[in-house]
Amino acid sequence: MTERLVARCWEPADAPQLKAAVDASLDHLRPWMPWAHDEPQTLEQKVQLLRVFRGQFDRGENFVYGLFSEDESEVVGGSGLHPRAADDISFEIGYWVRASAIGQGYATEVTAALARVGLELCGADRIEIRVDPTNERSAAVPRKLGFVEEGLLRRRLISRPGEDPRDALMFALFRDGLAGSPVASAQVEAYDAAGSRVL
Repeated sequence: MTERLVARCWEPADAPQLKAAVDASLDHLRPWMPWAHDEPQTLEQKVQLLRVFRGQFDRGENFVYGLFSEDESEVVGGSGLHPRAADDISFEIGYWVRASAIGQGYATEVTAALARVGLELCGADRIEIRVDPTNERSAAVPRKLGFVEEGLLRRRLISRPGEDPRDALMFALFRDGLAGSPVASAQVEAYDAAGSRVL
């Protein structure tokens, strides 16, 4: 949990809320999220997708989070803590926010929380964020949080079918840089699978 959000693994029962959030945000999502070009999906497709996310989460392979309002009555967006190195020392954070919730700082809030989880609980040495250089809102998130802009990676972001990959700005925060960054003061409550608080 963050100050204003519940961030947790998706459950198949969340499919109607996820579908409503995505369907209402397609014009906002399609320029940046390749998966949005396969939308709208049916409710059954969403259920199957969330089953995949749940299984990956439980096996420790990939951690895809739903972002919910405090009472969990609405999906605000989605995020993830994605393993990116063979030696298990780095994660990439991705995020999206529904159209009706943009500009309220939710992506920054959850990114700070997940960076703390990755560095303090999961033993990562490095957290990465890759952003389309033309997506100014998205690029503002790591900058606000003290991530270092490492450079431009050419043709690294997946595009929709038939289009060339897009360039990516690479941002990173290392464990030894956590203490001096805004991430260190992020308000977060983290719980293990048994419900015991671990952060």
